[in-house]
Amino acid sequence: MASLYVHVPFCPTLCPYCDFHVVRRGPEWVEAYLRRLKEEAQALHESYPEPLRTLYLGGGTPSYLRDRELVALFQALPWPLAEGAEVTLEANPGTLSPSRLKLLRDLGVNRLSLGVQSFQDPVLRFLGRAHGRKGALKAVGMALEAGFRVSIDLILGLPMQDVEKDLKEAASLGVGHVSAYTLQVEKGTPFALLGLREDPEREAWAMERAEALLGEAGLFRYEVSNFAKEGEEARHNLVYWRNGFWLALGPAATGQYPGEGKAYALRRTGPPLPRWLQGEPPREEVISPLDHAKESLMLGLRLKEGVDVGAVEARTGLSLFPFLQEAAQGLAQEGLLRVQGKRLLPTPKAFPLLHRVVLELWEALDPLAFGD
Repeated sequence: MASLYVHVPFCPTLCPYCDFHVVRRGPEWVEAYLRRLKEEAQALHESYPEPLRTLYLGGGTPSYLRDRELVALFQALPWPLAEGAEVTLEANPGTLSPSRLKLLRDLGVNRLSLGVQSFQDPVLRFLGRAHGRKGALKAVGMALEAGFRVSIDLILGLPMQDVEKDLKEAASLGVGHVSAYTLQVEKGTPFALLGLREDPEREAWAMERAEALLGEAGLFRYEVSNFAKEGEEARHNLVYWRNGFWLALGPAATGQYPGEGKAYALRRTGPPLPRWLQGEPPREEVISPLDHAKESLMLGLRLKEGVDVGAVEARTGLSLFPFLQEAAQGLAQEGLLRVQGKRLLPTPKAFPLLHRVVLELWEALDPLAFGD
């Protein structure tokens, strides 16, 4: 348990595509959040005191907190950092300045995930973003100059967007990591209420162009939506994709913890902010060995490195490969998988079809669910 996710739910604006648990800040809420976070952190630290190899502060917009609030947040976390730990903070371009960047460095942050989304002003207005192209470029430049590892988020395949222009701009900046997503219209968001629809063909084309244009700049696709220079992969997120264990703090934050007895893992998710402030405990979900195996396939096949079925067998005590072998070979004949011993690796052709690939492998494991 050497990774920690901290959810900071406060945002300056509520974007029309976002379905995360976010709220506008209120003075009493921020102070109450920091007090409750400190209590929760101290209790969790008693059970899991190991130094952190990765720390991720997400949201919301953690960089939206004021300087004294950021200091209080870091002071609330009792864990020491392991040597060479990755400490990531999500930030919006408009919340950064040279003095703010210096403070973040002093607090131990060494990696910034910037919510750029686009470098085109009409697209940014459509997305409800508070910054423009100039603000995004200025923030990236300041962060790089200040010595941070920098990742930028892009949303691709949008109406009125010149996809290649955004990708070429991102590739030219010198950042080490790009997360490139297509728009997901989530239920209940303003975009959904407006009747906005996704365009699968345009989005598939956009991701193909991302792989090509970012690859030319040395940013190689190591996960379905993530591109990095060698050594710049998001170490914290790899814990998720490899289906490991991690701690979580804050409202609506989800962590995964070792299970007991027949449970391989326990997934704990905090309640929304008002109930979390009142001390309501996280909701707990039991992950069985078979559930863990299926999730490991789903998550691992998002990665270029694929999933080591032998390692999953060792963790769960289940014999999986005899059930998977026939389906995996069939997918390999279609050019969707490569099978190397017990490791299953997705091909580039598989990325747009991962839902189908995963379902076929899951179906192959059905006999295990019924004890056959």
